[in-house]
Amino acid sequence: MIVVMKPGASEDAVARVSARLEGLGFGVHLSRGTERTVVGAIGDKSVLAGVDLEAMDGVERVVPIRQPFKLVSREFRAESTVVDVAGVPVGGPEVVVIAGPCSVESYEQLLATARAVKEAGARLLRGGAFKPRTSPYGFRGLGEEGLQLLSGVREEVGLPVVTEVMSPDAVELVERYADCFQIGARNMQNYDLLREVGRTRKPVLLKRGLAATIQEWLMAAEYLLAGGNYQVILCERGIRTFETATRFTMDINAVPVAKELSHLPVIVDPSHGTGRASLVPALARAGIAAGADGLIIEVHPNPAEALSDGVQTLNFADFSAMMAEVARVAAAVGRIAEPPAAALRA
Repeated sequence: MIVVMKPGASEDAVARVSARLEGLGFGVHLSRGTERTVVGAIGDKSVLAGVDLEAMDGVERVVPIRQPFKLVSREFRAESTVVDVAGVPVGGPEVVVIAGPCSVESYEQLLATARAVKEAGARLLRGGAFKPRTSPYGFRGLGEEGLQLLSGVREEVGLPVVTEVMSPDAVELVERYADCFQIGARNMQNYDLLREVGRTRKPVLLKRGLAATIQEWLMAAEYLLAGGNYQVILCERGIRTFETATRFTMDINAVPVAKELSHLPVIVDPSHGTGRASLVPALARAGIAAGADGLIIEVHPNPAEALSDGVQTLNFADFSAMMAEVARVAAAVGRIAEPPAAALRA
């Protein structure tokens, strides 16, 4: 349930309500909006028999949350959350693009890509240091060396870093180098990992599982928020269906549905959602038109030579062209996107 405080309720009143709920055994989570504060209470409602919370000073009303995901729900927080990734706001007016190679292969490859995607308008750099691969013989990443390369390129180019964490025991290591954790589709329901990342306060990009329902995806996010980490970005990356023309089926429906049900920002991954580079720009445009707060795109200097996912990866020229198209769609739906620097100079 949530306890909605009156507009202008004092901090003392909020503290007294929180203390009363904690004394009754509830977990307490605060959401501070522009007009009022909401106190979320997670626990056994039966202990409230005979307790009149609405009689407490500063309380406007007590409202049950109907959804199984409590803290993620719009019922808990009506205002959209904006996640700050090292100074880059995700979920605000700006469409934020995260771009870079599927795998970090070398310093030269990563530096060239970072410079190119920044020039094209990307705000965050992605790159995998640890790679979950279907085949045990595929390139599985450079590990900590890859994290060090990401950190070095961040210092040189100025783009904050998003990179995947795959296991609970790697959280501390990845946290030292990354500005934002990525939890991949295959780990969406790795609950030990979700709990460990939930204990941190670093932003998290949570991808939807290969066959996860939207409710299961939001319940995975609930693990993170229940652990105290409210800096969560949802990512629709395509789901497995009967269709074989594309690698996965990009679920555009998921964007408005997730934004209706949840206050968390939602981005889309058309690289994995299609598995075909030629389709990425169209699905990127569609995602933004549907209301997505951003994109995550795979980019490589020479996709044909990429050590992983080259078939779905854009080269520099195609990425820049896509960014110009995305900027036009963003403007049409009342959003802001960074156009390529070359377009600004024209």
